[in-house]
Amino acid sequence: MSDSQRWLLLTVFVLVGALVYLLEPILFPFLVSLLLAYLWDPVVDRLEARGCSRTWGVVVVFALVTLLALLAVLLVVPMLGRQLSVLVQKVPLMIDWLENVALPWLQVALGIDVSALDLSQVKKVITANWQKSTDLVGSALGSVTRSGLAFAGWIANLVLIPVVTFYLLRDWDLMIGKLGDLLPRSVEPKVARWARECDEVLGAFMKGQLLVMLCLGVVYAVGLSIIGLDLALVLGMVAGLASIVPYMGFVVGIAASLIAAMMQFGDPLYLVFVALVFGAGQALEGMVLTPLLVGDKIGLHPVAVIFAIMAGGQLFGFTGILLALPVAAVIMVLLRHLHEGYRDSPLYHARPAPVVSVEKESD
Repeated sequence: MSDSQRWLLLTVFVLVGALVYLLEPILFPFLVSLLLAYLWDPVVDRLEARGCSRTWGVVVVFALVTLLALLAVLLVVPMLGRQLSVLVQKVPLMIDWLENVALPWLQVALGIDVSALDLSQVKKVITANWQKSTDLVGSALGSVTRSGLAFAGWIANLVLIPVVTFYLLRDWDLMIGKLGDLLPRSVEPKVARWARECDEVLGAFMKGQLLVMLCLGVVYAVGLSIIGLDLALVLGMVAGLASIVPYMGFVVGIAASLIAAMMQFGDPLYLVFVALVFGAGQALEGMVLTPLLVGDKIGLHPVAVIFAIMAGGQLFGFTGILLALPVAAVIMVLLRHLHEGYRDSPLYHARPAPVVSVEKESD
């Protein structure tokens, strides 16, 4: 690349970063639409390869997504609301169980001094406010309704997301082609190769790992429902969402489920059932879900996932969280090529200058 091309690309990156920073308050619906278009573009491409026009392929995808959303609203959301109410009511009971059963057992069995742990204040706070928490959705909707501007913005975003997603999905390939045409011809092959590698990383994580998370959440929720756990859906969803970091979903889910099962049933046999559910989920993930949905593509390191999400949220709020993983994937690809360039550079292969020892001449 010439110096002018380098300065041009640097200027473009700086301007894009400045625009993202300045327009952050209005970017949310566009970023959501962009992510949805990216996730569903392979499905539309497959329909197009089977002879369907691009527009009709997008219509079919929209109909499928709308049907799934309606099923979620009609089936999952009411169940989730009921289980959240049960969870809020059981939190004081969980604290009682920890204070009167679990902590004394730890003190006797392991000799741990738990006298410094005072959970009574936590219980008082939760008991005093749990009734308000159960009506959280209603109070939130009430406050939004009272603010006409906020309500109008919420409705606008709700309408804008599917509209923008439709047009992005319909013209996705055309936009990608035009972006490639804008690049200088001398750097277009390299940028195209980097873009394909970024797509592999994002595909492995967003199109693969997110599907793994969804499947694991369903498996855990169904398994815990079979053994009769009241909070099966909530615990399954928490375990599935936590699976964004490998093994975190298993650790968080099985720990919370063991406590919930012990409180609900009081029978150690149900702890074995919970362990079997999560063991089956881990086996399914390792032998079926990850090889099938993610494959051997390059994914993001768990530490990189945690840092990217936290850094994005700290810098740009929820918009930063949406941008975190795509930006992290691009940075990882660029750092890998930077490392390869450094390993091939004279700076890396330079040999140290020989040390010439000068001996004093003796008189």
